[in-house]
Amino acid sequence: MSKIAIVTGGNQGLGLALVRGLCRTLPAGSTVYLTARDPDRGAAAVALLEAEGLRPAFEVLDVSDDSSVRAAAERIATRHGGVDIVISNAAARISPELDNASQVRGFVDTNNHGTRRMLDAFLPRLRDGARYVVVASFFGTLTQLDPRLWERFDRPGICLGDIDRVMDEYVDAVEAGRAADEGWPEWINVPSKVGQVAAARIAARDLPPERDILVNAACPGLVDTDASRPWFDNMDQALSADDAAIDVNWLATLPAGTTEPRGELVQYRKVIPFR
Repeated sequence: MSKIAIVTGGNQGLGLALVRGLCRTLPAGSTVYLTARDPDRGAAAVALLEAEGLRPAFEVLDVSDDSSVRAAAERIATRHGGVDIVISNAAARISPELDNASQVRGFVDTNNHGTRRMLDAFLPRLRDGARYVVVASFFGTLTQLDPRLWERFDRPGICLGDIDRVMDEYVDAVEAGRAADEGWPEWINVPSKVGQVAAARIAARDLPPERDILVNAACPGLVDTDASRPWFDNMDQALSADDAAIDVNWLATLPAGTTEPRGELVQYRKVIPFR
């Protein structure tokens, strides 16, 4: 059966590789949407894949813009009647050359509130049997945080709004210079990834099991991209974007009737415990 798939941040790096992989492996008649916030960069990425004999579709989608996300979701769902695969991959970059206080607000808005915007817009438009993947990382586990912070991300009855609030409180703490005193780690990527994984867990929990919809987070591993190179002196062990995309796309295309993983962080097809 053909599928309707969407990849955010699809114009470069891992996102481009995810689109390439889905175009090659989904059943005939499927439509894979490469989405990007910049129309020109998106069109260039589509042209690159078309030169490889692939036929992705394109939509403008900026995860930092509520109206952009909602409009793209509405257009795609109206066109096709629903969505089968969403890979929420778009992310902001941070630079080791800039201080945390100058980067944290935009970073969290794109990566965390962007994750929430995507969930709000696309979860209601998922068809039964759909697969939804939030691209995060190994750093998105509670063990990366001071234990006194754990309950802010994982407790009975926690909701997506709670994650929004704790991330906003974290941003305020970084900007005010009190993050370390409150137990937050130095690298702003860590709380952001924990928030993304927590959001995926909550979304999965709240979906009726009988709809056969799986929401998970994925760690692609260390990937050799423009975003990761500034942070690592040695990339010898890094995966190419195309290799890293294989396991993420596996998670996004689990067969109908699969019950696990559900609401988990998955790396190399294995669950990484949240606690």
